[in-house]
Amino acid sequence: MCKHILNAQVAIRASCCKKWFDCAECHAESQDHEIQKDLEMVFVCKKCKKVFRKNMEEYEEADEYCPNCDNHYYIEAETPESKGKLVLEFEAKKGHEHKLYKDEREKERERTLMDYADIVISDEDDDF
Repeated sequence: MCKHILNAQVAIRASCCKKWFDCAECHAESQDHEIQKDLEMVFVCKKCKKVFRKNMEEYEEADEYCPNCDNHYYIEAETPESKGKLVLEFEAKKGHEHKLYKDEREKERERTLMDYADIVISDEDDDF
């Protein structure tokens, strides 16, 4: 089980050491050499457990699926950093691309911090 990519659908065979890994980071952690980059990659599908090869020079959108079971293995990676985080996407309308968006709650937070600072600041000690 890969700790880097939580939703890995295939394992890759490193051509440099002929061992199977869930991702390149797993290879880097367990081996004393860099992974060899190759134009032909060998995968094993985690759904049907069958091995298949892909030529990366001729890679097409249809190649994102296992040729044996049609499992979609080329998907957006879910990592420990991305899991459980809220991702907001927005699109600026034409003519508004360069405008700044301010969070109105910042004014409230600034006032609260200033009020707290006034309470904390007290008369200085005259012991010196």
